[in-house]
Amino acid sequence: MLRTHNNGELRLENVNQDVELVGWVAKKRNLGSLVFIDLRDRYGLTQLIFDESFNNITSEIKNEYIIKVKGVVNERKDYNNDLSTGQIEVIVKDVEIINNAAQTPLIINDKTDALEDTRMEYRYLDLRRPIMQKNLMTRYKITKTIRNYLDNLEFIDIETPILTSSTPEGARDYVVPSRIHEKSFYALPQSPQLFKQLLMVAGFERYYQIVKCFRDEDLRADRQPEFTQVDIETSFLSQEEIQEIIEGLFTKVMKDVLDIDIKTPFRKISYYDAMNNYGSDKPDLRYDLLLEDISQLVNNTEFSVFNDVLNNNGVIKALIIKDKANDYSRKKIDQLQELAKKNHAHGLAWIKIENNKLNGPIAKFFNDDQTDTLINELNLNNNDLMLIVADKWENTCNSLGALRIELAKQLSLFDNNKFEFCWVVDWPLFEYDEEEKRYYAAHHPFTRPAVGQETSFYQNPQEAMAQAYDIVLNGYEIGGGSLRIYDQEMQKHMFEVLGFNDEEIQKQFGFFVNAFKYGTPPHGGIALGLDRIAMILTNSNSIRDVIAFPKNASATCPLTKAPKPLAQSQLDELNIKFGKNND
Repeated sequence: MLRTHNNGELRLENVNQDVELVGWVAKKRNLGSLVFIDLRDRYGLTQLIFDESFNNITSEIKNEYIIKVKGVVNERKDYNNDLSTGQIEVIVKDVEIINNAAQTPLIINDKTDALEDTRMEYRYLDLRRPIMQKNLMTRYKITKTIRNYLDNLEFIDIETPILTSSTPEGARDYVVPSRIHEKSFYALPQSPQLFKQLLMVAGFERYYQIVKCFRDEDLRADRQPEFTQVDIETSFLSQEEIQEIIEGLFTKVMKDVLDIDIKTPFRKISYYDAMNNYGSDKPDLRYDLLLEDISQLVNNTEFSVFNDVLNNNGVIKALIIKDKANDYSRKKIDQLQELAKKNHAHGLAWIKIENNKLNGPIAKFFNDDQTDTLINELNLNNNDLMLIVADKWENTCNSLGALRIELAKQLSLFDNNKFEFCWVVDWPLFEYDEEEKRYYAAHHPFTRPAVGQETSFYQNPQEAMAQAYDIVLNGYEIGGGSLRIYDQEMQKHMFEVLGFNDEEIQKQFGFFVNAFKYGTPPHGGIALGLDRIAMILTNSNSIRDVIAFPKNASATCPLTKAPKPLAQSQLDELNIKFGKNND
């Protein structure tokens, strides 16, 4: 045995015991007659004490050396309440250097000064940091709880292919060339969507899988080119029954992982209410800062921008920041305006309430009666600040929604230890692209139309609603699902609205639609984003902090340098050529 205990295990009841420990040197402190070393492994830290007889060997030992010690457990004079082992120390009787270590390019501690790309280039060192190990252990607890919960409900874990065919599902596919079949490609799955529906056709009724998915899209803090999905599909269940299962899953996860009790059922908010009130289809319910529709309150002012927007079927909405106007200088408001513009607003107007009057660049366009109406209807007080966007409905909501999130951070409106779940329901079935003059599926092409619209959704696609549902936690979409189309004729009409002809349907979805001929049950499901769930539950700033070996914001891996060019011999095998001179 290399050790009798791990470095997070020893307590007061172990005092006077002989122990053997191994681990990495996290920190060394030389106090002359005594040398203190903090020994680290995945379980925690143990303080070691060396007397002068060990001076020769302790002088050699540096941070990140791996050592083995034998010693006796002793009660510390001064407890360290920040450590689980903070009441004891080990008086070393023997020490052995198992392996040495070069000076590391980053600090192995919860807080490090390394840039993210340095952390990712030396990820094996970054993962030694206790905070990173804790993150991945929390992620493991989440997945373990999910598996146990679904297993107990008779869900079956079934693997689906990684090499499959390319089907349009909203994002670009990652493709893999075939050596055997020249000029042909596999695609990596954006999700197991088609396969899990085929498993319902096959009669398994309850399927799940914790699976890698791949999407070639622009990255951000909560998005990776390869990500992990908790994929779930069921037969013969209603939307409410599926949601009840998922609420039970999160009740179990929150209790097992964080020892937090959450209330069910989760609040349900329609898509349009979420956009109108929160400026987002993934609303953060931890704070009450809501968008106010002031279109009717300002429709008679002399401000031409407002009048033009209202005459063109736009809307005017505002965020009201209570008693904080003095905290916002013109410079800070200009920064908020830039954020609004990045989120498609044409501009940002603002008003401060001072001496019971309006103050700001547009205050002059309000007469006394209009001023009194605005103040009374919105219950405005001195030192209140109004941020106003007048634009198309979607632009207005999205831009103020982005400001709402930023203001909540600036004003510390939310508690990181609070968790607010909700369902966003009653989604549009389609989205219309003004440039391409065509409809796209708001979720995916297999989403079932709302009850009562089964035979009319393709005649009035602009009004069609979906039996779809997203689950949201603290302002992040952590899952999305729907009831699926299981009728051949309905699926054909769906493809027609999306612009597919019969030949294209057969080419891209033939294997799938053909399965519908053989008795497809009513079915539906959901896909949960495991990375995002782990990010929120560990209070991390990025999903990269809960993935062992992630890609950076440029979709590259600083550790392995992927993606990188292939050798010419490999390209020749795959019959791949790059333009002139193979560049």
